[in-house]
Amino acid sequence: MVFLFLSALILFQILNICFPLDTKVSYSQLITDRKDKILYSFLSEDDKWRMFAELDEIPEQLKTAILFKEDKYFYYHFGVNPIALTRALVNNIIQNKRTSGASTISMQVVRLLEPKKRSYGNKILEMFKALQLEWALSKDEILQLYLNLLPYGGNIEGVKSASILYFNKNVDHLSLGEITALCIIPNRPSSLKIGENNALVEEERNKWLRKFELDELFPLEDIQDAMGESFDAKRRDSPKYAPHFSFRMRYQEKDKINIKTTLDYEFQERSEKALSDYMLTLQAYNIHNGAIIVIDKESREVLSYVGSANFYGTEDAGQVDGVRAIRQPGSTLKPLIYGLAFDAGLLTPKTVITDLPINYNGYSPVNFNQEYKGYVSIEEALALSLNIPAVKALELLGLPKAIDKLTLCNFEAIKKQKDILGLSLVLGGCGVSLEELSALYTSFANEGQYQKLKYLWADTDSATSEILSNKSCFMLNEILTQLERPDLPSAWQSASNLPEIAWKTGTSYGRKDAWSIGFNDKYVIGVWLGNFSGEGVPELTGAGIATPLLFKLFKALDDHPSKAWLKAPSDLDFRFVCPNSGLPPSNLCEHQVLDYYLPGISSNINCSHIQKYYISENDSFSYCMNCLPEAGYKTQYLEYHPVEILAFYERNNINYLAVPRHNPACEKWDNFDPPKIATPSDGHNYYMIKDEMEALVFTCQAASDVQEVVWYVNEQVYKIAAKNESVLFYPSTEGKFKISCSDDQGRNSTIEITVDFI
Repeated sequence: MVFLFLSALILFQILNICFPLDTKVSYSQLITDRKDKILYSFLSEDDKWRMFAELDEIPEQLKTAILFKEDKYFYYHFGVNPIALTRALVNNIIQNKRTSGASTISMQVVRLLEPKKRSYGNKILEMFKALQLEWALSKDEILQLYLNLLPYGGNIEGVKSASILYFNKNVDHLSLGEITALCIIPNRPSSLKIGENNALVEEERNKWLRKFELDELFPLEDIQDAMGESFDAKRRDSPKYAPHFSFRMRYQEKDKINIKTTLDYEFQERSEKALSDYMLTLQAYNIHNGAIIVIDKESREVLSYVGSANFYGTEDAGQVDGVRAIRQPGSTLKPLIYGLAFDAGLLTPKTVITDLPINYNGYSPVNFNQEYKGYVSIEEALALSLNIPAVKALELLGLPKAIDKLTLCNFEAIKKQKDILGLSLVLGGCGVSLEELSALYTSFANEGQYQKLKYLWADTDSATSEILSNKSCFMLNEILTQLERPDLPSAWQSASNLPEIAWKTGTSYGRKDAWSIGFNDKYVIGVWLGNFSGEGVPELTGAGIATPLLFKLFKALDDHPSKAWLKAPSDLDFRFVCPNSGLPPSNLCEHQVLDYYLPGISSNINCSHIQKYYISENDSFSYCMNCLPEAGYKTQYLEYHPVEILAFYERNNINYLAVPRHNPACEKWDNFDPPKIATPSDGHNYYMIKDEMEALVFTCQAASDVQEVVWYVNEQVYKIAAKNESVLFYPSTEGKFKISCSDDQGRNSTIEITVDFI
């Protein structure tokens, strides 16, 4: 007997190796939110809705009912039930026809995996493969496979698919009546069609519920409730929420079946509706698309991801993912540049800088409104989003430092373009995505610590990189929470229910992109609006178009906003500074204001905006130390202004107390404040069309004591002009030119340019 058993076992193993059973099944890929709600489902490789149910998803009532109906002794046999097989064989012989089956759940699984025509030969093969199945899998795994393969009509297979597509609920939320219906349909999927033959389904369901009652399978109260439950199920569309995000996860995690993500279905639904509704108000402006991303500030988990206003809008390229699309960022990188300058000790919020036209080797940035403030503090420059101070801050910081930080923050386009980027970077002269910008601002909200955004629930990566210090972040965020700003939408100017957030806007060149990104102590929200076609719109601005949507989202998503959430780091210090320079005051500074600074890092140079001058008694001219007489003069303390400010004051008729012109009899006066050549740019190549009479424009900025300047070309007098006069120069030949400008006080500046004819 033992010999026969061992021989049979060896033979089985040989056959099992030679003819293995393939239990691999193609399942529908499911994208779920953080609470396991299905966001999107995809057909299996063989075009089935076959959704994989985990063991812990399958309710005990469903297991009990299906075992009672199909295989009461499932946990006691080895894949084939000899008693049931014998009974069926005897009955079939006696009545000379098939009166009852003897298929176990294991045998049914084999038939579902490898459908074959029913015959005695195939039944024997089926039994052998059932043994193979029992050898390879546990009982629970076989039952799970069975429940995932049951047919429910059409291309719907598995209890989870049926639950989602017929009842619009997950399998672990089914009622006993719905469970019973799912137990009986696989035996008659063609006649018990849900949505078409619901009355018949309900009748058959109640028959089995009465059998359950006779066998006391479930509590009587549960069975009675189930029998009284009307059956009104119907075929529903498969879930299709967050399509851009879902397709991204599908291709990113293509080897996974059920992909649990960090998205929150309620947040996603609110965000999609907010964008869809808002876009209706923008269509009249020829603005057709937008994107939104919502991030949990603490965990960096993405809660909402809206790639476009309408994924199925073919006219507006709705399937483009606006969260990842590379666009021009406008002014949104300015906070990073100022923050890096704070950490480098180059600037503080009250540092005063000049907001005036400037030229960097041919690059001449202008402010958005083409107006200039003259003197401006850094906090005012950031709050007003002025361009000139931002470019000056980047030039002072150094372009490589900014690019290194952006590379560290995974700005992919900047990584690729870093060798060709210039100072225009800070004004949007680069490519970024909403995803990248929002991750950067999430670091501002987290004391300067950058971390990759999380999309998958199982993502435990917590690696961080310091982008800014916590002190620099606080100084930035305090500025970004101010309400006295031009990017506060007019509709919200007098609103008492403004969300308490830090935010920054951006508008790209040509008004093709409008950005608004904000955060508080809970969420970071990024908004982009524009057209995927790249078409510019005059009304498209970050302040006027994007920020109202940002505010609406914060109001919709944050039901209980925190008050006064911005807290200063304990090691951040403050000091008194002169408001005219933002530097520690000298004994000549009459007024002082408080300013944050970084001890041991921020500059300690004292303010020198008030300087000592020696003036003739009749106030007609001033003396330097070389020509100071022994008597006949007086001492005055006056404000010093650089020549560009003096030129600005004179152009705009701004009154100021000018220092009298220097003593004309002085022969040893140092070359102090020479005229500054504004255009052309030193070292720049100018390409001009030959014989087209094109001109270069000579302009300079000179001190207040200057009336006239003399322009020289290659050391030959070209023209005598007023100091603020623009002079046209028409090159007759190409090559290098030496351009000099001398004022009527004998001070001189020189540059070199190259002209090439094309």
